[in-house]
Amino acid sequence: MKAIKIKRIYDERAEEDGYRVLVDRIWPRGVSKEKANLDEWNKEVAPSTELRKWFDHKEERFEEFALRYRNELKEKEEELNKLRIIANSEPLSLLYAAKSPILNNAIVLKEVLLKGL
Repeated sequence: MKAIKIKRIYDERAEEDGYRVLVDRIWPRGVSKEKANLDEWNKEVAPSTELRKWFDHKEERFEEFALRYRNELKEKEEELNKLRIIANSEPLSLLYAAKSPILNNAIVLKEVLLKGL
């Protein structure tokens, strides 16, 4: 598998990003479609609205959020396999909008893509 990176949508595109996929359910504030420079917006692999609202980016909830999110991803194997196929042929950048580089859904998604459920 080629590199899978996580990156904030607000960061500039880099040549080494490869295939850029937004993995949030909601479009990020202040980012135009042109500036985002995406290859794909995959809402299917994003946390459900209910889970996202419950988590509310609270650090003390991240462990439970990650567990619940992995459970949701068990129902998304087809989408996960599409991302794995891309990652096998070129670098894959999972883009997220959260402020925290360590408390976000892209971290969990990357782990699932690399290790499986």
